Amino acid sequence: MKNDSWSSMLEEIFEFHGIEHQHNNQGGHMREKLCKCKAYEKRRTSSLPVTKHRRTYSEERPYECKECGKTFSYVSSLTRHVRIHSGERLFECKKCGKAFSRSSILATHTQTHSGERPYECKQCGKTFSRSSNLTRHTRTHSGERAYECKVCGKAFRLSSHLTRHIRTHSGERPYECKECGKAFSCSSSLTTHGRTHSGEKPYECKECGKAFSHSSALTTHIRSHSGERPYECKECGKAFICSSSLTTHMRTHSGERPYECKECGKAFSFSSSLTIHVRSHNGERPYECKECGKAFSRSSHLRTHVGTHSEERPYECKECGRAFKQFTQLTRHVRVHGGEKPYECKKRGKAFSQFSHLTNHIKSHSGENLHCSELLSYGPSHHGLVTPTK
Repeated sequence: MKNDSWSSMLEEIFEFHGIEHQHNNQGGHMREKLCKCKAYEKRRTSSLPVTKHRRTYSEERPYECKECGKTFSYVSSLTRHVRIHSGERLFECKKCGKAFSRSSILATHTQTHSGERPYECKQCGKTFSRSSNLTRHTRTHSGERAYECKVCGKAFRLSSHLTRHIRTHSGERPYECKECGKAFSCSSSLTTHGRTHSGEKPYECKECGKAFSHSSALTTHIRSHSGERPYECKECGKAFICSSSLTTHMRTHSGERPYECKECGKAFSFSSSLTIHVRSHNGERPYECKECGKAFSRSSHLRTHVGTHSEERPYECKECGRAFKQFTQLTRHVRVHGGEKPYECKKRGKAFSQFSHLTNHIKSHSGENLHCSELLSYGPSHHGLVTPTK
């Protein structure tokens, strides 16, 4: 009877996929058989219930989130999704107490304590705690961008990046902060934003003890100690400590300005510049000093301001012992010892150790009033993220 039920299930699966079913007399061994789906050319075991198997290959999504309207094929997927809105985190790390909404995320987090990184890149030797991270990393070598936006044609290495990008066209921001009401296009941005309220900085540098609110910031910071700059511009050879800096830099060659202000029409090379610019229209100052209440439109301005309250100077020059409140101040100072002058005026040939000195010099040119994008062509980024390759 059990085998009859199983055969009936297989019949229905094969009929759904349009596959000719050949009877097998080996009874129980039928479970071990694999059915090949013509629609997706993927192999899978035939033990999955028919209804669930059908939804894998159809557009059927009967489970809808009442909070944002997103639909899912399975109730388990909806359950996981709802935790994004409720903030429920059932899975707690026994090592540090941090809690997560999914068991799989907890499993990945646990590896940060053990230091286990079993997945190694054959191209460069870099290791990862998850196979999916290795897969994503491999695309940085191959340059593969399999996910293309149908609206503008832009391609991405990851499907999640495409999903986030599509929201820049639709304006959808489904993830809202319950603390201040600010909305985001992806859950990770909401998580990171939440730390601006809680002050949580779980990622600490083992070299200097500085802590960060998200892992990517720590990774970038560590390169300030090691000097590693893995992202190189194929156009001019300049190297960068993070991929986003390379992407931004590439626009100085192409002149691309894809982000336009709807208020005044001014266009920008990257989204963060547009976000900051929009605040000049609406007067928004989201970064507030907890010491004195003064508010700023940029986080960098707040960081600089906070230093005026503290006498702490964590960045010390190894050459002379002089200490600074900001890393960028130390970087500028070090050039005094090395005689480095990376900012050169292409018109006059004069070189400067600081970007601001180059800016003042260019203004001395008769009748010239250059835009920031034009200034960038004179030397490395004034954010200190770019160093000319030697």
